[in-house]
Amino acid sequence: MLDQVRAAVAEITGRAADDVRRLGGGDTAAAFAVRLDNGETVFAKTAPATMSGAIEAEAASLAWLAEPGAVAVPALRGHTESWLVTEHVPEAAPSPGAAERLGRELAALHAAGAPAFGAAPPGGPADAWIGLAPMRNEPSGQQWPSFYARHRVEPYLRRAVDSGTLSAEASAVISRVCAQIDDLAGPAEPPARLHGDLWSGNVHWGTQRAWLIDPAAHGGHRETDLAMLHLFGCPHLDRVLAAYQEVSSLADGWRQRIGLHQLFPLLVHTVLFGGGYASQAVAAARSALDV
Repeated sequence: MLDQVRAAVAEITGRAADDVRRLGGGDTAAAFAVRLDNGETVFAKTAPATMSGAIEAEAASLAWLAEPGAVAVPALRGHTESWLVTEHVPEAAPSPGAAERLGRELAALHAAGAPAFGAAPPGGPADAWIGLAPMRNEPSGQQWPSFYARHRVEPYLRRAVDSGTLSAEASAVISRVCAQIDDLAGPAEPPARLHGDLWSGNVHWGTQRAWLIDPAAHGGHRETDLAMLHLFGCPHLDRVLAAYQEVSSLADGWRQRIGLHQLFPLLVHTVLFGGGYASQAVAAARSALDV
């Protein structure tokens, strides 16, 4: 495997690799820190062969998130069909200052906008991925509630029911959310430029700021990114949110809609991993209906 890493990095960067170190973490791809013959260290990753288009989608996502200059994302050094190489960002402990900066930068990223709900990054494939799960990205002429129900929640709801992971009773609760989503979604908002998979593991803390990694970028609702930060916890989240609102106020009732926006990633986890995620998805649906 290390020889494959060296060959891929040399092809992309034009430099030989002096040292290759396997990195831990993540469940989607094999990742490596690679020191080049000029002393620079880069980050390299590969996706499973079953995830066709995943590298292309991530490269397009990184470029799209970087374009407005709002957030920190690792600079793209290049990619092939199978390998992605970016700058390597040393890890540091989360700090309140970096969290506040992340909040302000995330607000600016969302404000950069997208052509439509469901729009893929320019040059990105329609068939993209969120973690190990396929995610279809194509511009929708619908408003966010209809887009979210039809193109995010319902496909995974069907898969969870068909696989036997979700009971008919549980499915009925989530279907009620889709049926009532126009009344649950809050005020209409324009499409935001989303990271798309912004759980805490995809926030990489550097010495001065937080960096966003492993995006599943698309046009969506800005509350979705914030709900993802809540899903598995994020260091100094209260500071992130306060700083975000200093730049861009969230609509009234946004906290009550967190469960609604978590429904898609929880259904993805239900399909992929089963276990307690099905009950979490139902709890999120019930919280949305309680608004």
